[in-house]
Amino acid sequence: MKYRISTLLLSAVCTAFPHASSTLNAATHVIYSYPEASPPARLLSLISAGKVGGVILFGQNVNANLSTYVATMQNAYAQSPAYDGTQLLIMTDQEGGYIRRLPGGPTLSEKEVGESADPAAAATQAGEDAAAALSAYGVNVNLAPVLGVYRQTDDFLDQWERSYGNSSALVSECARAFIPAQQSHGAIATAKHWPGLGAASASANTDEEPVTINLSLETLRSVDQVPFAAAIEAGVDMVMPSWAVYPAMDDKPAGLSEKWIKEELRGSLGFKGVTVTDAIEAGALVNYGNDANRGVLAAQAGMDLILASARNVTQGEAIVDALTQALDNGELDTAEFEAATARIMALRQGLKSRSRHVQW
Repeated sequence: MKYRISTLLLSAVCTAFPHASSTLNAATHVIYSYPEASPPARLLSLISAGKVGGVILFGQNVNANLSTYVATMQNAYAQSPAYDGTQLLIMTDQEGGYIRRLPGGPTLSEKEVGESADPAAAATQAGEDAAAALSAYGVNVNLAPVLGVYRQTDDFLDQWERSYGNSSALVSECARAFIPAQQSHGAIATAKHWPGLGAASASANTDEEPVTINLSLETLRSVDQVPFAAAIEAGVDMVMPSWAVYPAMDDKPAGLSEKWIKEELRGSLGFKGVTVTDAIEAGALVNYGNDANRGVLAAQAGMDLILASARNVTQGEAIVDALTQALDNGELDTAEFEAATARIMALRQGLKSRSRHVQW
């Protein structure tokens, strides 16, 4: 009954106020963040208005009351005109080892998993442990695993033990184990950072500055993309492209490149799931305008979800407004954007079917 009432209400709102339709549609694509231990009133108000697609959590958001706060956000969404019976996407980075936002596993880093006596078994356990940690707090999306094939000891991925290994076969083996283990226990997995940051040097951090990875297309396809192909075959729900530039394909960062997203990821690799950007405020995008402009550029390139992770609610609002305007003035292709919306909603419906595994 709740779903029926919400659907009728949304239809009435969109008929009476066409701009509202664009806003609610655009909001589905934007993941917000906030700086405090508890979600601020402004965020809850936006959720109730149907203007939030999800929330990413960081260390400062994690405390003993987190599961209550997540439930509060989900309840606010359930009262919104955008509610359709599915959940907001609540996500975090629970990779393992050093990179864990929530208490619990995986305690092993990806490198330790890859170096274990039985990497597939260790990766399976890591996936189950990640799902358990997320479930305990009502978090339904993990921005993991990292599938870069590292090249040198102590390079960008290896220094934080964020790579399973330096061979495509090993990384692929772990991807095929971790992803279904986590997803079968109710949490969405995300393969990142496509087409791979394994060749990035120790100081090549896209969060801070532009990064260029000068590999041939042959190497990218035969080494770096192989684990992502394995992840797609394993049914991974989401893929996060990197903000690095790969000149062999395009002079734009992968996450702003139609060639990388529409042609290579969806065309050549056949990925049909949801794409999510890395942090839209990243220093790698310094030449691409403000965060709102970047959000539109990402959507034009084929990105589905925009990660507004600056811990500032107004950042998410600005991106929703920019996407709404771009839809209304034709800057964004309506059919393509609606197809992206459909992918997001299919993901959320799939999450709903797994919800019996998640404690809310």
